[in-house]
Amino acid sequence: MLKKITNYFVIPFAICVILITTLFPKTTVDMTNFSTEGLELNYTVSEDIALSTTFGETAQHTTYNRFFPYLGKSYLGFKEALAFKESRGNYFTVNDLGYLGKYQFGAETLKLLGVYNPEYFLYTPELQEKAFLANSERNKWILRKDIARFVGMEIHGTTITESGILAAAHLAGPGNVKKFLRSRGGYNLSDAYGTSISYYMKQFSGYDTSFIKPNLKAKANL
Repeated sequence: MLKKITNYFVIPFAICVILITTLFPKTTVDMTNFSTEGLELNYTVSEDIALSTTFGETAQHTTYNRFFPYLGKSYLGFKEALAFKESRGNYFTVNDLGYLGKYQFGAETLKLLGVYNPEYFLYTPELQEKAFLANSERNKWILRKDIARFVGMEIHGTTITESGILAAAHLAGPGNVKKFLRSRGGYNLSDAYGTSISYYMKQFSGYDTSFIKPNLKAKANL
């Protein structure tokens, strides 16, 4: 009796499956109808970096799984490329000369940006990002006439761009960048590690830094 009852359910179910398979055959999606053209798909590359950090009497050893997205020539690409050159992107590092954080700021520059507590700055990534933007805005204001005058020219085989000028100002200060430009590269200051203004001009040329607005009074405020 149970077997007969089961057959009443199994047979109709099998018929339904056959009908569905017949009426709605499996189709293959034609991927040629889809495109990523015009989309900013920038997140691709990962890299592991072990970072050791020390600040004064406070020490920490941290291993990071750092992810480096491909950001192209955007503002984000500019600041992340510069940060990687300065510190390999490590917020919590201090170099031999006492420069701090991801972008390697000196204490005197931080004071100009309204930051008077270096240790708090070192352990506050958001403040470091604010400081980078504020410093760039300040440098862009100081160098605004030189940007207008020299962008597009060639010095030492490098086409001068706004991003190259701002990167060089981060390295050596806006006053030294003025001297470099106005001497057509005759004055080419290098830092304590041998990195020159002309190197930064070339290394960081061609980024879109229109996001940075010139502002002499820019401050790093949370």
